Amino acid sequence: MQIAFNASVESDDVVVIPLGKDQTDFARAGGDGMVAMGQAAIAAARFKGEAGSVVEFFAPFDGSIRRIILLGIGSGTDADWRKAGGALTAKLLTTASSASLILTGLGTKPSATAVAEFAGAAVQRGWRHDVYRTKLPESAKPTLTRIAIVDADTDAEAAYARIHAVNGGLELTRTLVSEPPNKLYPETFVERVLADVEGLGLEVTVLDEAQMRDLGMGALLGVSQGSVREGRLLVLKWNGGAADAETLALVGKGVTFDTGGISIKPAAGMEDMKWDMGGAGAVAGAMKAIAARKAKANVVGVMGLVENMPDGNAQRPGDVVTSMSGQTIEVINTDAEGRLVLCDALTWVQKTHLPSTIVDLATLTGAMIISLGNEHGGLFANDDSLADALLAAGKETGEKLWRFPLSDAYDKLIDSQIADMKNVGPRGGGSITAAQFLKRYIHEGVAWAHLDIAGMVWSDKPGINHDKGATGYGVRLLDRFVAERFEA
Repeated sequence: MQIAFNASVESDDVVVIPLGKDQTDFARAGGDGMVAMGQAAIAAARFKGEAGSVVEFFAPFDGSIRRIILLGIGSGTDADWRKAGGALTAKLLTTASSASLILTGLGTKPSATAVAEFAGAAVQRGWRHDVYRTKLPESAKPTLTRIAIVDADTDAEAAYARIHAVNGGLELTRTLVSEPPNKLYPETFVERVLADVEGLGLEVTVLDEAQMRDLGMGALLGVSQGSVREGRLLVLKWNGGAADAETLALVGKGVTFDTGGISIKPAAGMEDMKWDMGGAGAVAGAMKAIAARKAKANVVGVMGLVENMPDGNAQRPGDVVTSMSGQTIEVINTDAEGRLVLCDALTWVQKTHLPSTIVDLATLTGAMIISLGNEHGGLFANDDSLADALLAAGKETGEKLWRFPLSDAYDKLIDSQIADMKNVGPRGGGSITAAQFLKRYIHEGVAWAHLDIAGMVWSDKPGINHDKGATGYGVRLLDRFVAERFEA
């Protein structure tokens, strides 16, 4: 979708007039006839101008009868404008070709960042994955291709340029998460990402199973051994900061399909496990966004990619595997596989790139959905400052997080009688014991945070900036975190 700044209203545009909470005066945007009809529509719909609310009517405008949208912007915060942008696209996506948002004469003119957030959310909400739909009715096909913003702040277009770069990463993540598992598996994940980020200046490393075996990645390879699809470790590095600046590592769980292995999942809902690579998808999208906007930071993104299948060679409950760190793991449940993938990825990136800070993302535990539903991602951290920065970035972008505890009492729950640790603890505190498992692989002095995003990468209902399906959760959060923690 095209965003046109300070363009004129075209003859076939839907006319969009923003109104704040309890605001009814929009004479600035049209003649007496339009205003009278609009006020009647406001009364009939009990419109109060809450952010994202919409009233529609037809009235005279600029010499012809036009479709008019009154769009609520609430208190006019950046978040309110973001919500309004998504709501507008949701309303017009399949029923209009273009629209003009008229800011002229608005009581309090929105800031450049507010307008950029509006435009960014409008584009984000328009993303769809219709690749495999061959019989989509014409009435259901997207038609909205342009939104013009009339009389925006002079800096709005520059502010939007950054969001536009982030949206490119968001779309990559959503595409990866949406693809079916017969199309997206470790090898094709690598191929798709590398094709999408080509030319952005990212350094690329890809490890195959033979290379990972030589490095001693027994935990990750244990998960992969039941599948005919070989695992991969995909690494993207962005060198945008000073040569002596600290390095941030982003590490993502990339289980491209998770049957549970020998500890097989119930059949009902197993199709959802195509998005068990949502953490790796978010890292790929964040790295694309960071490179596209040429962030002044040094960031390395590591994606551990496997498929968890239950064939005759699959890992068994009771097996003991040796991780790259040398620590041994008793596999109690083969469906607790994500932590086995992450632990080797974490060890590799610390030995290879010496990051000062690590953030890992994973659709790790069903227990997180029981705890937080689909409203927050879970946050665990060994550093309060890092946790605070991530919480702030989540709040600013609307990709919210909630912090959970770590402690020795939980750590003891994963001690094994025959190995250094078990890969699962008891039923209680399942998300916490998973985080405690990962914490055992973090080197002394490294600031580390673990984001359990199991409830956030896929949605069964539309949201502010997404339709049903892949949300792209994590991309905007990580990009904002990098900007404020490593570029400020």
